[in-house]
Amino acid sequence: MRTAPTPAKKKAAAVHVAPVPTKKKAVSTGKAAAKKTAAKAPAKKVVKAAPKKVVKAPVKKVVKAAPKKVVKAPVKKVVRATAVKTTSVPTRASRLALVKTAKSINYYPSDAGWSAMWTNFNAAKIEADLTKAKALGADNVRVIVFPTSFGYPKPKADYTANLAKFISIADARGMTVRLTLFDWWSGYGDTAGSVTWAKTVLTPYANDRRVLSVEVQNEFDATNTQAVAWAKKVIPGLRAAVPTMPLTLSVSGTAGITGLSQIRTAFAATPLDYLDFHFYGNSERALTEIRKAQAAAGSLPIVIGETGLSTAGVDSEGDQAAFLARVFAAARAAKVGSVAPWTLYDFSNGAIPSNSAVSKIPAQYKFGLYRADGSAKPAVNVVKAYWAGQALGNNVLDLGFEAGNSNSAWGPYFSKGGSAVRVAGNARTGFGSVQFSATRRNGIDLPSLRIAPITPVQPGGKWHAEAWAKGQNATGSNQIALSWFDANNKWLGQAQSKQLPAGTTGWIRLTVDATAPAGAASVQLHLKSGDNSGTVWFDDVVLS
Repeated sequence: MRTAPTPAKKKAAAVHVAPVPTKKKAVSTGKAAAKKTAAKAPAKKVVKAAPKKVVKAPVKKVVKAAPKKVVKAPVKKVVRATAVKTTSVPTRASRLALVKTAKSINYYPSDAGWSAMWTNFNAAKIEADLTKAKALGADNVRVIVFPTSFGYPKPKADYTANLAKFISIADARGMTVRLTLFDWWSGYGDTAGSVTWAKTVLTPYANDRRVLSVEVQNEFDATNTQAVAWAKKVIPGLRAAVPTMPLTLSVSGTAGITGLSQIRTAFAATPLDYLDFHFYGNSERALTEIRKAQAAAGSLPIVIGETGLSTAGVDSEGDQAAFLARVFAAARAAKVGSVAPWTLYDFSNGAIPSNSAVSKIPAQYKFGLYRADGSAKPAVNVVKAYWAGQALGNNVLDLGFEAGNSNSAWGPYFSKGGSAVRVAGNARTGFGSVQFSATRRNGIDLPSLRIAPITPVQPGGKWHAEAWAKGQNATGSNQIALSWFDANNKWLGQAQSKQLPAGTTGWIRLTVDATAPAGAASVQLHLKSGDNSGTVWFDDVVLS
């Protein structure tokens, strides 16, 4: 992982059974009962001798016929149809098709990030974690293999055995694997050793359908001429060793669109199969950025191999959920079929090796969908819905102000002039609302609380927003507005509702309808209150 751009909070570079269901024992519906036939001897006539003593003939013992042996017709063996596990050799095309639609999760254990996953390999922990990932809906897991940990130039036998174990654990849960090589790597002068090492690691999986693709290096720097020369020799070496394995390089969030263009140009004569775009930019403009990435990749398909938002700083868990929902919605609109959240878990203190720059960055510890203790963040439900093919609506935006601050995606604007405060017990519906009191202004800038929708903005699109507001001795300007921005975050203008009447009022519905202008890439809804010496409340927002 590379160090994140400041506004996007990009994660740093990685200098970067189910128990098998017990088959029910077949229960016989009953055995045929043996028929019993009793053969009685005919009774003899009794002859009385007169006047002699009556002599009875001895009664013959009743002899029962032995039960006839029931001969059952041979039962035909019932052959049940079962899911057949294909053993056919995958082609590069068949693997690439799966890569482009993979429901992929990035993974390290919460207590052993980066290379520590391999130096402290814990199969039981991995089994539990991948079971949890599968329950989310994942069908693929990306894992990074480090030459410095595995042994170089000859991988250690126990490490390659652990890799095989990891792949088997994933397969047992119906998950394929994407492998990333040469992370934390700068040995570009040793091409031969690099090829030998990679061949040793990959050859066992050349025709193994459980492994989908290989990323030659994580977040490749196409401006490094030595790295480019190295990769131009390594890629053909891997092609020879694993000819049906799709190969790729990824770019960091910092390199972004430019990095994709540089890779495509540099490797025109040594073509890759697809490009891996790591997106940590502004989620409000995700559709524009993804389309730029597609253009930069040219004829090569792209996947979003990493995306996410850390909850370690100013961004809340609600912000993280909204971020992922926007990126997923934008990817759908752009027809990018595979988007992989970074990462499954937060990391506990000490989980990231201390010899790495990553360990010194607090944000790196809090990108997980699950907290380090295993509890779920709100983003879990977003990922589940996305991988289940469900619509991604505004339900994660806290439009009724019922969530706490830590679970809300609302953010302040011009807070120097006054800030909105969440209050309970003064709501139009539910229990929560937001309140502005004693606010100021700075020219056209008014204090506001803002939110962006999940649905991506496209020029010409029709938008509607509404909110209920009420005042107590309200003064100044109190209204809602839709503000438009272009791909470079330049403000394009706004559409505003009517003002809330001054003084004290009951709940009044404020509305605004507008069309996204040319060049619009994002929109924000602002609940505004400025020059207000009284108090104003907002609740029950709609944005569509």
